[in-house]
Amino acid sequence: MSTSYQVTDGVAVITLDNPPVNGFGQSTRAGVVDGIAKANADSAVQAIVITGAGKVFCGGADIREFGTAKMAAEPSFHTAITAVEQSGKPVVAAIHGVAMGGGLELALGCHYRLVAPGTQIALPEVNIGIVPGAGGTQRLPRVLGVETALQMITTGASVPSEKLAKAPGQKLFDKLVDGDLLAAAIAFAKDVAAVRPLPSVRQLSVAAPADAELFAKTRADLAKTRKNLEAPQRCVDCVEASTRLDLDAGLAYEQDVFAKLVTSDQARALRHAFFGERAASKIPDVPDNTPLRDIKKVAVIGAGTMGGGITMCFLNAGIPVTLLEMKPDAIDRGVGIIRKNYEAQVAKGKLAQEKYEQRMSLLTTTLSYDDIAQADMVIEAVFEDMGVKSQVFTKLDSIMKPGAILASNTSTLDVDKIAEVTKRPADVVGLHFFSPANVMRLLEVVRSKHTAKDVMATVMAVAKKIKKVAVVSGVCDGFIGNRMFEQYVRQGFFLVEEGATVQQVDKAAEAFGWAMGPFRVGDLAGNDIGYAIRKRRKIEQPDVIYSPVGDAICELGRFGQKVGKGWYDYEAGKREPVPSAEVQACIDKVRADKGITPRAISDDEIVQRLVLAMVNEGAKILEEGIASKASDIDMVYLTGYGFPVYRGGPMLYADMIGLPKVVELMKGYAANPNGDPAFWTPAPLLAKLAAEGKTFTGGKA
Repeated sequence: MSTSYQVTDGVAVITLDNPPVNGFGQSTRAGVVDGIAKANADSAVQAIVITGAGKVFCGGADIREFGTAKMAAEPSFHTAITAVEQSGKPVVAAIHGVAMGGGLELALGCHYRLVAPGTQIALPEVNIGIVPGAGGTQRLPRVLGVETALQMITTGASVPSEKLAKAPGQKLFDKLVDGDLLAAAIAFAKDVAAVRPLPSVRQLSVAAPADAELFAKTRADLAKTRKNLEAPQRCVDCVEASTRLDLDAGLAYEQDVFAKLVTSDQARALRHAFFGERAASKIPDVPDNTPLRDIKKVAVIGAGTMGGGITMCFLNAGIPVTLLEMKPDAIDRGVGIIRKNYEAQVAKGKLAQEKYEQRMSLLTTTLSYDDIAQADMVIEAVFEDMGVKSQVFTKLDSIMKPGAILASNTSTLDVDKIAEVTKRPADVVGLHFFSPANVMRLLEVVRSKHTAKDVMATVMAVAKKIKKVAVVSGVCDGFIGNRMFEQYVRQGFFLVEEGATVQQVDKAAEAFGWAMGPFRVGDLAGNDIGYAIRKRRKIEQPDVIYSPVGDAICELGRFGQKVGKGWYDYEAGKREPVPSAEVQACIDKVRADKGITPRAISDDEIVQRLVLAMVNEGAKILEEGIASKASDIDMVYLTGYGFPVYRGGPMLYADMIGLPKVVELMKGYAANPNGDPAFWTPAPLLAKLAAEGKTFTGGKA
């Protein structure tokens, strides 16, 4: 059992002991039930305290048990909490560190609750596609009121215990304890040992919200802020039920909603994302105990959009940065943008003035390479050209101190070749930040064939410190994200060539859940970037077929929002896309030149071709070892490209369709004489897994 039991001065102390967060798994639940029974049977025990070992009370359910026999095994969550609630002797929860999900629900079943300051309180289940399933939606409104409970449950946000403890009328905590929490809880338990009847959250009623439209307004807001997600809406249903049902009926209602959601595709996708983010930091051949290099000072080369954003990442984490540029006006412009970004945060109340000043105090600028020689890590963010980057790394090799990590922010170029211009290739690594770097969570860590293991371990630790989701990629053109995204964009070009409109493709992609369709993304990023990459690839990979439509648009100077015209027209000062007659005429000409008679294309075909083109390329990436696991590919797309999180990423999405069905669809697309029929030959790994009835993400379909 994942608990311990001991009696101190007439008080039984049940300690949850299930590292790392004392998860309320089946063995922990069994330990609680047995401890309650043992204490009630012992005449020497007057009262009971439940606490957590180590730094936390309880982080909630063990998500690994979802969908397994352990989840349904007795004692269930409800059985365990009922045993606590019905104890004949008072049960005091001594809460510290974290009380989340099932941990908070356990505490709500206790008769009394003492809490340490700084404890994080939350019901975060909504973030994995479910509702709290052990009474949280019914008991929390009874102790905090509907408004506060609804906010916490629908967002999953954690709230510091002292904030809740000081809220007027709250009945969640009986005492906020500074000092020795367990000693205070034991003393409190002795004081209330004779109190009868025992207090219970079950005895409390839920007052209707002051705003009669609260539930309707919350549903409308969530439809915008948590678009297409089912769990937030069902959380509202459950909290609303608490205002009109008694506790037992409310618990039954909540359990029914929970049972339906926990097996849904959305919940599966969100659990996949939860575990995938944690698994991404694990590199198979780099042990957890690999010694790290000390990173106390960082240098960034290039004060443009990327360099400035990268600089902010480190300043935000309290790491000093020296920003290098070649000309004073470039430095001034770059620092000005950094200041402007921070000042906007201050104006919105998201950043304190003193924090802003503290961060800016960590920034030094220079025009000389000599001033960055003692940095522990240097990241170049210069123009995406091998010649330019080779010059920079040759210079860095000559001036940087021994042991410094030399990183390139390249998005497509060969990191092996960049490393080989130095005499220290083991110190070179790719760190591909995504724009805007100070906002986007993804960091592709590109491991060259030379990169040392301690360099990999160090940059993964640094990524965590600057709050990035780091995903390791091997070296190939475009790495994981851009290599797959190229196939997505290629299909977009072929689709409009065959008969779809630009607007239809974008709308179909957005209805699927992408933040923006491929053509709007191109206009935002700059169509000239893809144009330059295609020109290079046509030389390096002449067998790859591209629709001429993308180049034809660029040859008209339609590079996107920055010039007021791309796949769409843009009015001065506005970002709203307006369908372009010039673009449609250009597409019509391409069709005529190729002898294509446009056909009607369904939205389903658009979505499947866009996504499955990425899936097939992802299968090749896995087979080549560019990515070590399918969840890494999904994390790239969920955190860097706007793939809908409730679909779990392209590889899980393919698993949920069924890989045999994916292969069948691809064979149909291969029969299309337009585009690149050869591309639709299933990658060997995809074909193998489909034939064996397996999935990318493990196990049987």
